[in-house]
Amino acid sequence: YPSEFLTQKLTEDNQIPVHLRASVSLQYVAGLKGNALVEFFHGNIAEVENEELRHLMWSSVLFYKTPNVEVMACVLLSTKAIYFLLDDSFVHADKQQSDFWNKENSDCENSSFHLSCCFVLKLNDLQSVNVGLFDQYFRITGHSADHIVTCLTRDSYNTHTFMQQLMAVLSLLERTPSPEPVDKDFYSEFGSKNTGKMENYELIHSSRVKFIYPNEEEIGDLAFLVAEKMDGLTNLQSLNILLYVLAFQVNHVEGSVQNTSSLQPKTLILTSSDLFLFDEDYISYPLPEFAKEPPKRDKYQLADGRRIRDLDRVLMGYQTYPQALTFVFDDVQNQDLMQNLTLDHFGE
Repeated sequence: YPSEFLTQKLTEDNQIPVHLRASVSLQYVAGLKGNALVEFFHGNIAEVENEELRHLMWSSVLFYKTPNVEVMACVLLSTKAIYFLLDDSFVHADKQQSDFWNKENSDCENSSFHLSCCFVLKLNDLQSVNVGLFDQYFRITGHSADHIVTCLTRDSYNTHTFMQQLMAVLSLLERTPSPEPVDKDFYSEFGSKNTGKMENYELIHSSRVKFIYPNEEEIGDLAFLVAEKMDGLTNLQSLNILLYVLAFQVNHVEGSVQNTSSLQPKTLILTSSDLFLFDEDYISYPLPEFAKEPPKRDKYQLADGRRIRDLDRVLMGYQTYPQALTFVFDDVQNQDLMQNLTLDHFGE
């Protein structure tokens, strides 16, 4: 261990997405290649001597305790745990959650020593994995609120690869077998299932971890929600969601040292007649079993919406992935949709 193929694969995957900023400490990790990367894992991260590093992925992550702070992470999957290597500035991002991280290294703050904190989720503590619509993200759930993390891959290929690797690693775990099921009578067996609501697709892995995938009803619910936001302009039967993608809205920040751009995470939904931007809660839904009350905000909150017929032109940047798109709309006075929505990010 490790095979040449695996070290080459880890090296190829060890690239920070160009649109996300990383701290000096994470840039150092991204600069490691081949055996140096494996040695770094064993020397600084691995908790057990005989665990193997199987997969590496760079992704934005959200924690259940800090749902508004999206942070860059290097996600390392080993045969024992999932490690989230985080930029140290995240610890200071939300003062309310400082106890969540048990910070002990305050004496390092002003030195030139760049620190990363590492969040560890042991595979034995893993209970379920919820895959988001169109594999744009996935949520890993452990046994408490501290152990819920969403990886916003914004990429179905990365999500799919991670799921495959995770299932392979879980297959190696030695877990005590489930107790024998208690024989149920006919009525309790069939009566309890008639809830009137279709459950999501569940795949229960041999390690007893649930992999939960969205069903068709989620798209139906989303279409209904979109139709509601459109003020009933469209017949629900004719409303088709053509595209659902996790993207960033670019806000140009003027007056800064260099006129920089801030990226606001948004869910873009395209229907046959409209283009919508939603603020979506990726971490709170579906509700974890221990949640005592519903989340403070809805899963989808409309940020902006435009009719396709008002679209004047689409400008495309010529840079490589990720592609920047600018949608220019006609400034129609009585927009049926707009009500009090902002026009700022479309320019003058």
